[in-house]
Parts: sequence; structure tokens; C-alpha cells
Amino acid sequence: MFKTKKHLVVTTMLALVLPVLSACGGNTTSTPSSGGNSDSSQATTTAGTGSSSTGNTQPTGATGTTGSSGSAGGEKVTLTFWNGFTGPDRPAVEDLVKKFNDSHPNIQVNMDIQPWDSLMQKLLSTMSTGQGPDITGIHFQYLPQYAKSGYVMDMTSSFKGGTNLDPANFPPALNDLLRVDGKYYAAPMNFATLLLYYNKDLFKAAGLDPEKPPATWDEWKTDLKKLTKPDQGQYGIAIGEHETIPNWPIFLWGNGGDVIKNGKPDLTDPKTIEALKMWSAMVTNDKISPTGLSGAEADKLFQSQKAAMEVSGPWLTNGFTEAKLNFSVAPVPVGPAGPVTLADSVVMMVNKSSKNTDAAMQFVDYWNSKESQLYFSTQTGFPSARLDLANSPDLAKNQWSPKFAAVAPNSRFYLAGLEKFTQIDADVFTPMIQQITLGKKSVEDAAKEADQKINDLLK
Repeated sequence: MFKTKKHLVVTTMLALVLPVLSACGGNTTSTPSSGGNSDSSQATTTAGTGSSSTGNTQPTGATGTTGSSGSAGGEKVTLTFWNGFTGPDRPAVEDLVKKFNDSHPNIQVNMDIQPWDSLMQKLLSTMSTGQGPDITGIHFQYLPQYAKSGYVMDMTSSFKGGTNLDPANFPPALNDLLRVDGKYYAAPMNFATLLLYYNKDLFKAAGLDPEKPPATWDEWKTDLKKLTKPDQGQYGIAIGEHETIPNWPIFLWGNGGDVIKNGKPDLTDPKTIEALKMWSAMVTNDKISPTGLSGAEADKLFQSQKAAMEVSGPWLTNGFTEAKLNFSVAPVPVGPAGPVTLADSVVMMVNKSSKNTDAAMQFVDYWNSKESQLYFSTQTGFPSARLDLANSPDLAKNQWSPKFAAVAPNSRFYLAGLEKFTQIDADVFTPMIQQITLGKKSVEDAAKEADQKINDLLK
């Protein structure tokens, strides 16, 4: 009976896996926050020596590691760590692993960085056989599925006051994400918020003050129209519709609407309908953005200076800086319902079948220390996952990190804690948006149909 149930869980979860194009280094459906989609390479890094070799090397799985603790004087432990940070934030991830290895001589973390879609395809199949990596960095949307599968470790005993995993360290919304049925099955790997990226040169060319980005929806709509020049192939904004960090929920929230509210579908709420009508009309009638964009295509439009604005996360700052764009970031303009933006996170899970869970938790603890969080933030521009670092002067070493941290109090997670996140987003919400922007269905008809589908999924 147990084997049959487990088989059904694996089959169901595999069916839900979709290409998770990282939210860190490119717009994505899944993964804040997590490695770019511009780099499709896979590498196994022995971070203790700083060496890396590209290729499809399959690291030793959880059943292949040795040792039990990694404490001083004990047998040396080797841990495998999979994640999808292939984007501009990758060097910071590699550096932190190296710092851990250098400071823990009896524990060696071998990291395998690979595209998110490849990782997701391999992860379940290996973990279901008691193998796979000791530690995985994964987008928060998958945590409920993995926790209920029985393949990941219950970390609750490690979340204690006064430790690096003190629940009080983390924003309440992020802390809630780490729990399934009241137990902790993950720890933060990163935390991200979204801001409005804008091209100063294009603002100036359009007669707009490059030091005064729009602050309200009315200002935003006016500026978007001024910056849209169809005859020149220029758009006011690049809005990703699929394989992207979600933008459309922010439009709904800004007007007081939502996808799901209080556990029930909310797409037919008048405030949601009003937001869908307004923003879809801006896309279809005013041509402020091309329709059908993927996250990577939206990033490319902004980087090639064909779009004046984009709403995205801190993973893009390094790439746009290297491309020598004259850009800055600002809070998402405030709508009728008040300031709001999207939050995102990649979380760390420990394989329940690992023979080295104590050593794995030492790594998870180290990653969430003040020193590690400060280093990651200053290197990548990500806000810290720790609330007690929000006002640290050290964050100012990176000009972007304080800006993304400043909007954390107004940030929300999309479809947080829902086991059917993927089905709701990829099979219902995203197709609904595309039906509307392509003019295939009216807002009312598309929303009503999607609302019913979500209701069926939530039963």
C-alpha cells in the first residue's frame, strides 16, 4: 500500500514539473529567484578548490555519500548540492560554497549547477529511488509537493530562537512558506522582491525626467504611452506572459483584486476584472508591450533598449550593468489599493535519504548566517532573507540591495503554499492572460472560465 501511494505521488509530481526558468538571471515562472536563463550550461563545482568542469556529470547521490556528521576529527563527509543558479548571481553562490568548504575541513560540498528544467526532471526520479543530492535549492512553489512526498527532511528541530534559523529572523510571509502542515521542510536560500527597471536614456529621449520614474498608476500609464513608439520598434515596457517571474498578479493586487483570496478563486471579482481590462487594453490597444513574451524575451527587449521599462528582480542588475545600460530601479508604481510588489524565493531542502543530514544542516545553517547573507546580498543585489540585516550599513556596499530590501514590507508571494501552484499558474492563469491579450476571449469570459477551473483544482 505504501509503495503504491508513493508511486502515485511521484507520477503526479512528475506530471506537474515544467521548465523552471530561473527567476535569478532571467524572468521565470519559478525560481525568484534563481539563476539565469541566459546560461544553459551545467557545471559540477568543487568549490573548496574553486575548480569547475562543465559537462553532464552526475554527482554522487544521497546514498553514495559517507560519514555521519562532519565534526572535527571525524571522517570527512562529501555532500552534493544541486541548484539552478546559472545566471549572473552564480559566482556569489560558488564563492559561498567555497567559503564553507574552506572553513569546514571535514565537510566537502560538491555543487552541481544546471538549468532549472534539467534539474527538475532529474530530481524526482533520483529522490524517489533514495538517491539524488543531499541538498537542493528549489523554487518555493514545489516545496508542498516534496514535503508531502516523504522525500525531504523535517527541519523543525533546527528552527530555534537565537540560531541562524530562528524563525524571527525571516519575514513572516517567507517563514510561512518554509512550513507544510506546521513543520519546517526548507530554509531560505535567497529572498527577492521585484522593482521597476527603467532606461534613463529612453526616458530622456521621450522628454521625461530620467531621475523621476513614475510613482503612481496614472503617471505610469502616461509615461508608458510616451515611451511607446511602434514605428521605431520601441515599447514602453516588456511584460512577460509565460516562463517568467509573474507580473500580472501585481496588476491585480494593485487594484485590490487577486487570483485566489481567502482560499477561493477571485478572478471574477469586480476589482480583478477592472485591472485585467485596463492593463490588457494598454497592451492590445496602446501597444505598450508585445504580446506573448517569455521572461527571457522580455529581458532581451529591455537589454537591447527596445523596451523602456520592465518589472523584475535583483538577478538582472549584474547583467544589465555588464551590458553598460544606463538604468535604475524604483518601486512598482502605486495603484488604487496601495503599494505592492511580488516576492520570490528559492529554498533549501535536505534529502531524507542522505546519510549526512547533520553535515547538510551545518551547510544550511551556514548559508543563513549573518556573514553569508551579507556576502550574498552585497555580491548580487538581493535583499537579505534576514530581517535583522535590513538596516545593516554593509548592505550599502551594493547599490541595488537596499532598494530591493526597502519594498519587502509591501511584497507578497504569488499562490503561496498551494500544492497545485503549477497547475493553477501554467494551466489556468497564464493561458487566461494570453487569451485576453491575443483577443481570443473577452476579459469577462476568460476570467469566468479560469475562475471555475481554479475552483475545481482547489476542491
